[in-house]
Amino acid sequence: MTLGGIEAGGTKFVCLLATEAGDVIEETRFPTTTPYQAIPRAIAFFARFIASGGTLDAIGIASFGPIELRATDPQYGFIVSTPKAGWSYTDLVGPVHAAFDVPIGFDTDVNGAAVAEGRWGAARGLDDFVYITVGTGIGGGAVCAGRPVHGLVHPEMGHLAIPRDPDDDFAGVCPFHGDCFEGMASGSAMAARWGQGAETMSGARLERAVSLEATYLAAGLRNIVYTLAPQRIIIGGGVANVPGLFPELRDRLAATLGSYPGLSEHEADDFVVPPGLGAMAGPLGAVALAELALRRISLPGTW
Repeated sequence: MTLGGIEAGGTKFVCLLATEAGDVIEETRFPTTTPYQAIPRAIAFFARFIASGGTLDAIGIASFGPIELRATDPQYGFIVSTPKAGWSYTDLVGPVHAAFDVPIGFDTDVNGAAVAEGRWGAARGLDDFVYITVGTGIGGGAVCAGRPVHGLVHPEMGHLAIPRDPDDDFAGVCPFHGDCFEGMASGSAMAARWGQGAETMSGARLERAVSLEATYLAAGLRNIVYTLAPQRIIIGGGVANVPGLFPELRDRLAATLGSYPGLSEHEADDFVVPPGLGAMAGPLGAVALAELALRRISLPGTW
């Protein structure tokens, strides 16, 4: 079985051909310029594979958002009102399905990454877990009872309300809410607050930045722990690579939970972890969505 994946990111597209075991056969990356350039380029990648004699069984698209996921909506498969210039109300699924008559999986990039981590990464064997990316912004994908969570719209965990540290007068960078989770704890927030990215900090300045970042991340995770009761939380994105972040975050989360409800799992080192798939969680997320789409067709009602 050969599966195709398109990770449509705000900065770049990643297109993959992979096996159902998650082994990458071929990959290409290119900038997210305009829909009129990027989408045909993605289609051409798969068309070349088929022209060479390959067989494509399904394609998954894991996209930046917001996106329309309600199958009954006329704009299903679209990126809708997005701050990404030139991409509002762009149909992603339609052109791909027109080019290749195969099952198409479609979801957010973070939901895709969550599914991939459950399939091949740090959440294997679990039914309820959350994947959060902390980079330029913050996004979250949840898998509950083995299924990615959707509702009227997909989850927007980056815009949770969190308490402000009493010694922090930073206004926040979210253009919608100012000091929400993303506004205070994203990589953009760290760079704006400190005047430099965490990757360029060192010494006492880095320690202060990590301490405050862990405080805000723990506040956001507390909301998620109490709302979704995940078995594990996976944190990816550039900020996850900041030295010393995970031990500090685990300590701060335990403190803010205040021993309620008193589960030892919440204080374990494997409750908040980096992605098992590393930087490939996003691209393989698209492949995982392709697999889900194919299995829905062949085994109705199952994943």
